[in-house]
Amino acid sequence: MDVKINESWKQQLEQEFQKPYFHSLIDFVKEEYGSGTCFPKGKDIFAAFDHCRFEDTKVVIIGQDPYHGPNQANGLCFSVKDGIPHPPSLINIFKEIQNDLGVSYPESGNLERWAKQGVLLLNATLTVRAHQAGSHQKKGWERFTDSVIKKLSDEKKDVIFLLWGGFAKKKATLIDANKHHILTSGHPSPLSANRGYWFGNKHFSQTNKLLMDLQRNAILW
Repeated sequence: MDVKINESWKQQLEQEFQKPYFHSLIDFVKEEYGSGTCFPKGKDIFAAFDHCRFEDTKVVIIGQDPYHGPNQANGLCFSVKDGIPHPPSLINIFKEIQNDLGVSYPESGNLERWAKQGVLLLNATLTVRAHQAGSHQKKGWERFTDSVIKKLSDEKKDVIFLLWGGFAKKKATLIDANKHHILTSGHPSPLSANRGYWFGNKHFSQTNKLLMDLQRNAILW
């Protein structure tokens, strides 16, 4: 199956694209997009990979589902298109960066700027039906994105995985903790953040310290 995805990832995931479950998944996605409104746009489904090549990936952030409101999802977890109001979780992410690093709160919620520095912004499920959170879960996307995490764990070294919230923390079983770095905290959603499980985790300064210790460029968050 020919999947339109960055060539560096295509080489790594070619075997996955040939598996029967992936063919069924793509058939389901095509049917959903053909019969109703789904997000992100078709060309943005694999945007996380297109903006962050396999060989450049040094940090991974795992989300659950794309945003299901109009004009929000752009294929990168927690990210929205330029000019779109920031959703609550993204607001809390930016507030933590502000507190952690002392940088100004950004105008744009488009996180492509992170991806281009080597941050893979990976949702576990890459598509969703409009206004129906979780509507494309358990159709095969999770198996695919789990294989992405496993591939990064197996083929690379010293990748920093940021696992926020219970769902993301479960992905730790796919990661070799002896050769990678795993930082965990509560989810940036208001429910979790307001209970004290998010703010103060200092994941952004910790990530940059790890990168500098590895003699890699820090991320301009």
